[in-house]
Amino acid sequence: MSPDKTAELVFLALGGAGEIGMNLNLYGLGPAGKETWVMVDLGITFGGGQVPGVDVILPDPGFIVEHRDRLAGLVLTHAHEDHLGAVPYLWQRLQCPIYATPFTISILKRKLAETDFADQVEIIEVPLGGRFTVGPFDMELITLTHSIPEPNAIAIRTPLGTVLHTGDWKFDPDPVVGDAADVEALKRLGDEGVLALVCDSTNVFTPGESGSEADLLKSLTDLIAAAQGRVAVACFASNVARLETIAKAAQANGRDVVLAGRSLVRINDAARENGYLAEVPAFLDEEDAGHLPEDKAVIVCTGSQGEPRAALWRIANEEHSNVTLSEGDLVIFSSRIIPGNEASIARLHNQLVRRGIRVVNTTDHFVHVSGHPARDELTRMYQLSRPKLAVPVHGELRHLREHARLALECQVPMAIAAENGAMIRLGPGKPKITGTVPVGRLAADGNRLVPMDGELIRSRTRTVYHGAAVVTVVLNGSGGLAAEPELSAIALLESGDDPIADEAKEAARAAVKGLKAKQRDDDEKVREAVRIAVRRGFRKSLDKNPVITVHLFRVNG
Repeated sequence: MSPDKTAELVFLALGGAGEIGMNLNLYGLGPAGKETWVMVDLGITFGGGQVPGVDVILPDPGFIVEHRDRLAGLVLTHAHEDHLGAVPYLWQRLQCPIYATPFTISILKRKLAETDFADQVEIIEVPLGGRFTVGPFDMELITLTHSIPEPNAIAIRTPLGTVLHTGDWKFDPDPVVGDAADVEALKRLGDEGVLALVCDSTNVFTPGESGSEADLLKSLTDLIAAAQGRVAVACFASNVARLETIAKAAQANGRDVVLAGRSLVRINDAARENGYLAEVPAFLDEEDAGHLPEDKAVIVCTGSQGEPRAALWRIANEEHSNVTLSEGDLVIFSSRIIPGNEASIARLHNQLVRRGIRVVNTTDHFVHVSGHPARDELTRMYQLSRPKLAVPVHGELRHLREHARLALECQVPMAIAAENGAMIRLGPGKPKITGTVPVGRLAADGNRLVPMDGELIRSRTRTVYHGAAVVTVVLNGSGGLAAEPELSAIALLESGDDPIADEAKEAARAAVKGLKAKQRDDDEKVREAVRIAVRRGFRKSLDKNPVITVHLFRVNG
């Protein structure tokens, strides 16, 4: 079928381009402003303690929510949180069918089970290597390798050309879980012709290849063999291949494996439900950890990034109800450091070392291989697919631009490195950025979503760094002070700071007296005058800019 002469094929990232995490990708096909859209992935990132009270951060889907009547569906490339974790938070705003492979569906259903709309979500299972249609898009899954079962690239065929969207991937010649990458399918697609490659940029600065999961087995086996007491291994819960590697290393040393952390249990259940880990003995529950001799236990823990609520943090601080570590025990951090988590991981390391526990990480020993492609693997992907255009995603801006340079070195005719919000016309004609759309971030705050740049988050952050104060002012019927102003400070004053508090009260008193009679009749003008005066006083006395709230009451007489 010949394409509509007014139709365009566009790509738009609302998350994951210019950052690592929160992947939300959109492809549109049709006349400008009337496109039919398909979404690829809908992920989250984690707060990492940088924003008070915020653990989960999501991309703002506002643009596509406005056009959800033209959203044909959501296709999930794999089950990592930064690719599907936002579905339980945002699906009600989108209300579109979801396409995924069996393991990813198992993970998704467990997440949706915690909502009250799980039975409303239409989930369509796609087999590995399956071909299906979503609206006007002809889509084919291509098996790749990654650190989780069933990672898929998607060949998105349209009348205006074919896009290869890689998702997260690597070339692992000997994967512990799942099949090796379908190189023949990539070759066939390259022969067929690829208009654009939209590709993972995470490890573009890493030379060579990322390495094989199978290579870790001997290294971890030897490390565990040298340990005298308990061994704890912290890894990403979703890394099913790492679970199998750890289990085999433990088995070789006559040790049983305990899972500590709810997310590990969920992943284990989903993996076994889909036929993975079939040759691995059942893991023990954390309640069983205390019954094992110290030299017979390997404890796999969540918390490799130093998350305060995760199992390893609680174990390190002797707050875990079932698992303990003692002097002379070994903790292996079998994961990479996600940028931004360095401080929290260092605190966790120090707490373990303080208790006499030995810590081993990637700088000390071979304990981790990445699930993302290094430079040689990226080069090979370009050699196989031979796209006309490279669109780097899944990376910070420095990753995207370096990836674009690499693509040009690989003889790709054109590369566009653009951050979230850039509308890229892939065809017809020469690809280019045709405009931008608003983008943003949402924070999961309790049971609601709030904008990251909104007043609530700004005020909370300012309160953490500068404190807060509530000033109570009571005016009589003529607008004069009926009582002395009262002050209540939060995270601002130390014991013995009464003179500073008195100065703040005096500033409030002076602010009211300085207003003209007509201004005192206006509640908002009174509140603002007091707020500014008190805040100015704290800035002068403490060099702080606290959040000031003014309670104003009026009484007769």
